[in-house]
Amino acid sequence: MLSRLITHLRNYGVRRRKGLYLLSIVILFWALFDGIVSYIVPIVITDAGMSKTLMGIILGTSSIAGALFDFVACKLFRNTYYKRLFIIMFAICLAFPFILFKAHSFLMFVIAMALWGVYYDLRMIGTFNYIGRFTPKEEHSESFGVLQVFPAIGYLVAPLMVGFLIADSLSWEPFVLSWIFIVISIVFFVILISQTRGEEQAVLSANSAEPRGVWSEVVLWERVGRILLPVLLLTFFLNLADSFFWTIGPLVAEGLSGIKEFSGVFMTAYALPPLVVGWVVGSFTKTHGKKHTAFISLFVGSLFLMLFSFISNSYLLILDVFLISFFMSIAYPAINGAYADYISETDEYEKEIEGLGDFYTNAGYVVGPMMAGFMADQLGNGSTFSLLGVLGALTAIVLMWITPKSINVRAQLETPAAF
Repeated sequence: MLSRLITHLRNYGVRRRKGLYLLSIVILFWALFDGIVSYIVPIVITDAGMSKTLMGIILGTSSIAGALFDFVACKLFRNTYYKRLFIIMFAICLAFPFILFKAHSFLMFVIAMALWGVYYDLRMIGTFNYIGRFTPKEEHSESFGVLQVFPAIGYLVAPLMVGFLIADSLSWEPFVLSWIFIVISIVFFVILISQTRGEEQAVLSANSAEPRGVWSEVVLWERVGRILLPVLLLTFFLNLADSFFWTIGPLVAEGLSGIKEFSGVFMTAYALPPLVVGWVVGSFTKTHGKKHTAFISLFVGSLFLMLFSFISNSYLLILDVFLISFFMSIAYPAINGAYADYISETDEYEKEIEGLGDFYTNAGYVVGPMMAGFMADQLGNGSTFSLLGVLGALTAIVLMWITPKSINVRAQLETPAAF
């Protein structure tokens, strides 16, 4: 990973891409902030006397708020500038730890989760806006490739720091640390603005395609959704599983025996594999195909997940989490590559394919926390993960059975008999 980043720096030059690298640093410290609050939110909610079921419902509202904001943002921020988006995001981020620290009621936690969902979306929209304005079209993929490394580092390091700070009990320290990181992010954002002032910007134009009516769009979503259903179901389950780890994973980590000061290693073991598998997944997909690679990876990862409740040794459990994440992480880029194929083959339906993928992603993060909280209350944390593994293995088997070897969106849409 590091060698790839160094090669990129040599090929493109720091001076030429200084804005991109400054933005990457901004996002790195933002991810450290968000990684800290992601870790402590489940602990704060349960420490306030909420059941795990109620905690899951509260966490799920953040994705609902984010999904609603996605729709509103299309109207509010159609022509806005990334500076405004980031400024609003930073304002919410500064307020969020304070609201979370003071929250003790269900309503206050729901308000905090809504803010969480909104500032996360603002960061995503602002990043896309910046890349669209300041990088050439032919370098968009390369730019996003660089950007995705930095938040991954933040989410890798944050649990380690939080685990050390709350070895005995959760107090004010993680909240202050999160503020420190978001302030550092703001400082680099100010530097970014000053360094990129006056640079030539790309022209962002609206889509010139004839807009469809609401009903026509709904019908098209239904048709495309049926064609891509196996791929969409895999997307749903992968994000469902990810939300399980971020919902009750910190609670498992705090209960590990023998490594109290380093309980954050549990979530770090989960966050590490995405940093490394992206560089090797291409060799698997070239040999076995994108969908098949994703299904097999889900199946193997689910087998390790099934072992969760049978492992009592903390170190072996952390190793198991690493292996679960490793195989699940292979499935993500593999299936995203399949989406990219469908878009390149059927570019007139790009918005529908992307929209459906985003919808099933949000659905996973809405259902996942609620389901995880309820199951943890009824079965316990370990059994919840093991049952999720059983569900994942069955899902992989069914998807391998029902998914055609080749999916041609255009051909199926143009065949009335198929509908």
